[in-house]
Amino acid sequence: MDSLTQIVLGAAVGEAVLGKKIGNKAMIYGAIAGTIPDLDVLAGYVTDTVTGLEMHRGFTHSILFSVLFAPIFAFIVSKYETYKNKKDWILFFFLTFVTHPILDAQTTWGTQLFWPFDIRLAFKNVFVIDPLYTLPFLVFLILAMLQKRTTNKRRLYNNCGLIISSSYLVITLILKGIAYKTFTKALAEQNIVYSEIETKPSPLNTILWTANVETKDAFLIGNYSFFDKNPIQFSSYPKNHHLLKDLSNHPKTKRMIAISKGWYTINIKENQLYFNDLRFGTLSILPNAQNFVFKYKIETDATGEPHFKEVKKEKRDAKKLLTELWARIQGN
Repeated sequence: MDSLTQIVLGAAVGEAVLGKKIGNKAMIYGAIAGTIPDLDVLAGYVTDTVTGLEMHRGFTHSILFSVLFAPIFAFIVSKYETYKNKKDWILFFFLTFVTHPILDAQTTWGTQLFWPFDIRLAFKNVFVIDPLYTLPFLVFLILAMLQKRTTNKRRLYNNCGLIISSSYLVITLILKGIAYKTFTKALAEQNIVYSEIETKPSPLNTILWTANVETKDAFLIGNYSFFDKNPIQFSSYPKNHHLLKDLSNHPKTKRMIAISKGWYTINIKENQLYFNDLRFGTLSILPNAQNFVFKYKIETDATGEPHFKEVKKEKRDAKKLLTELWARIQGN
């Protein structure tokens, strides 16, 4: 999830654990702790693209990280804070750390919560930025912050934020189930033979959903809004995996394919080879859009080793997407 959401979650969890004992400091420490797991993005500055992607939401987003580092942070903070109870501080940091990857597991990228085991949890029921999750949560957190630390109102406001935001996540799982059934029904009605389907919400909402569908030679992408009145239309994207040729056997390419969970296409433009990660779709919901959110240029060096370089996203595409989303959410 985005940094603001993780700050709000960390602050609220911190308040629930130690707010009554240390006041607004609990929110401050919680907000800081809630963002620490995302420091793994720094790996992208010192490693190649593939390694950076593998490390993202890896160790720092695991239960093991929370178990190992909660005592360390508790020891450090208890050395200079007036509140000295180390057990409370350990519980504080463990919960503010571990709730971060639990929330991230609801998104498309998911988290390696059980690292070092190669298991990535990705429930795909919320987008990385979801105002309906974050804004009410933030309002209740601010209301709690304005109360004295010992008042019942402070705990009430904070608990309301935690309960409402968590309830929203449960609701999104139900909506995902409804969308899934709608997509599978549409595929059956259109006599489309497929081997796998994944559903996820479109950006910033849980009203418009997207399905990625794998067929023998292509992937299909379709959108469905709960306000739709017409049949779902699917756009086809040829896999073109054969274009990789001998590169498909290179260890780095295999790692990249593993990262994408096999949801990728290959295309050539102006004699340049590109790897498109379909899990995150395109920066447009128009049929047959080609501006993939995560697109990588494949370059080979003199030794034949492939290097994957992420193609920069165009800001105008993001702005245009907002307009398209608003129109599409209202139905087809």
